[in-house]
This record gives sequence, structure tokens and C-alpha cells, in this order.
Amino acid sequence: MKPRNALALLLVINLFCYLDRYILASIIPALKAAFLPGDPNANGKMGLLATAFLVSYMLTAPVFGWLADRFSRWVIIGLSVALWSLASGASGLAGSYMALLATRVFLGIGEAGYGPAAPTIISDLYPLKKRGQMIAWFYMAIPVGSALGYAFGGFINARLGWRWAFYLVAPPGLLLAALCAFMPEPRRSTGASPARAADYARLVKIPSLVLNILAQTAMTFAIGGLSIWAPTYINEARGLPLARTNLIFGGILVVAGLFSTLLGGWLGDKLRPRFPGSYFLVSGCGMLLGFPATVAMLYVPFPAAWVCIFVAIFFLFFNTGPSNTALANVTPPSMRATAFALNILVIHLFGDAASPSLIGWIKDHGSWNLSFLTVSTAMLVAAVIWLCGMKALVRDTASVEGGDGPLH
Repeated sequence: MKPRNALALLLVINLFCYLDRYILASIIPALKAAFLPGDPNANGKMGLLATAFLVSYMLTAPVFGWLADRFSRWVIIGLSVALWSLASGASGLAGSYMALLATRVFLGIGEAGYGPAAPTIISDLYPLKKRGQMIAWFYMAIPVGSALGYAFGGFINARLGWRWAFYLVAPPGLLLAALCAFMPEPRRSTGASPARAADYARLVKIPSLVLNILAQTAMTFAIGGLSIWAPTYINEARGLPLARTNLIFGGILVVAGLFSTLLGGWLGDKLRPRFPGSYFLVSGCGMLLGFPATVAMLYVPFPAAWVCIFVAIFFLFFNTGPSNTALANVTPPSMRATAFALNILVIHLFGDAASPSLIGWIKDHGSWNLSFLTVSTAMLVAAVIWLCGMKALVRDTASVEGGDGPLH
């Protein structure tokens, strides 16, 4: 199997993963009108839709991570893509708020099977010196897929209604699921056998892994809430039409997020010979630069505020490739899927599982500015953790690459 073929398929699947996930964010006003007209807690309940997805996602990810360390990852990925595609289509059939909530739960279970397995395939196919760039290409799908979700959902909602935005993503998802059946399973790096049950508790003894997860948790808390509510905030608080907002916001997310993700991965690899802790250095500096732009977005008038949004998104995604590459580099190959699953569990449990509902609740009882400022301060926490963890990252990477993993 050519590595580029596997990477290409995983990249396209990841695009649809985030497209499916962010259709919801583009049509929140339509869903409030359909299911919660006049409800004083409508924003909080809309945020709960995102929370329901994330709770099911994070709780089932460890199960799929354990399976991916032992069985065919392509089979797990194919079944997962099929499940989330069917759940997306079923969202369009929802006749009540509770029915829509249930479909978001199944969407989370489907994506939980994909999240831990996919990046470990890339880690097995590419050596350390190229891994940062290749993982960055994979995670490039986050901003691009999310932007497509905003743009697609807004476009279809304006012309065919919000239900069709969900219906139309199911068929291509099922096709991608079928393609996974033709992909051979790559040999796992170093041929390591699956880790024993007792080894998993020792993951928390890898200092840079723990720090990385904590930093990603703070980052996810911030970006999770902002990404769900940004179009609605711009529409309701700043008075821009929703369809236009989704189009512009989606375009900014594509351009800024795409180049930032790829540049972050490239820069992490490029700086590594001079700064061995470069993956944390790049991640931390990105958060420091993204925070003031996020705050400025709330006070600068439009259209100039779009520039602040561009800068904020650019630096928010700067860490995507480096931070996930660091996670792979400090984890023994036999446990990488489980490590990614642990990361998914923690960053969503303490990160964006709460922030969308928190923003909605603060808005219902306060103001948009207060809700966004409360959540965005987590960026500074992430920056401090990454920058303080650089030395630990160097030690832990050397330990794994020397064949003497930190678990031994």
C-alpha cells in the first residue's frame, strides 16, 4: 500500500467527519425556530446538542482505541464512517428536539471509532522526520471540513431547508466507508505487540503526554465553544445575515485554518533540529498570538472585525499538527491508538463538552461578550502549559525513538 493513498483516503474521510459535525453550527437559528420557539433557555439547549455529541464521542473513544491497538484499523474506520453517515442522515428526520439529540449521540459514537485509529495509521506509514508534516495534512481537514460544514449547511438551509443539509451528506459518507474495505492494514511500527492492561496506567507517567493533553484540553475548551457559536453571535449580536455570515466565516476558516495547520506542521519539523521541543514551542506561541485577536473580534466593528477573526483562527489552528505529532512521538507504537483515545476522552470531557453549553447559558443570563471572554481565556492556559513542557517533550521523544520507551 502506498502511504499517499492511505493518507488521501483518511484526509477525505476527515473532511466529511468535520463537515458532518459543523452543519449543526450553521443552522442553529433554524433549529431554534423549529423546535424551541419562545423558549428562554433555547441557546443553552442548542449548546447541549454539541455536548451530547461530545459526551458519546469521548466515552466510547477509549473502547475503540483499545480495539484499534489489537484489530484491523481499516475495518473499525469503515464501520465508524458508515455509522456516523447514517446518524447524520437521520438528523434530518428528527421530529422533535429529543430525537435530534439522540442522533447527535450516535454521530459521536461513529466518530469515536475513527478518531483514535486514523492518526496511528499515518504514524506507522511515515518516519519521525516527516511525521509532523503528514499528520498536519491529515488534521488540515479540521478547518477545511468545518468550514465546508458552515458553508454547506448555510447554503442548503437557505434553499432547501435545514433537513436537506443532513440528508445530503449521508450517501458520500457511505461510499467512503465502503472504500475502507479495500485498504490493507499497515504493519505497526517496530512490530510491537499489544500492550498489557497494566501498561495503560503508565501512560500518565509520560510527563510530556500529560502536559500535552492538559494543554489540548484548555485549547479545546476555548475553540470548541467559539466554533459552535461564532456564526450565531455574528448574526444575532452584530446584525449580519446568517447566510452571508456562514459563507464569509467558512471562507476564512478554510484559508486561515488550512495554511495555519500546514504551516504549523512544517514549522514544527523545520525547527526541531535547532529546538528539539519545537512542537510545543509552535503550539504555545500560536495560542499566545491567537488570544488578543479573539478578544479584539468582540469590540472591533465589522467589516474590520473579519480581519481579527482571520488572525484568531490562523493562530488557533497553529498547534494542530505539532501537538498531535508530539502525542504520537512520545507514545510506544503498541499503545498509540489508546493514547489518542485517552486524549480524546480528556480533552472533550474537560474541554468542549462543557464550553458550548456554558456560552449558551452565559448568553441567556448575561451577554455575548461575557460568554466569549470567559471561554477564550483558556487559550492562555494552553500556551503556558505547552511552553513549560518543552524539556519533557525532548526527553520522552528520545526515550521512545531509542527503543527504550518510557514505559520500561
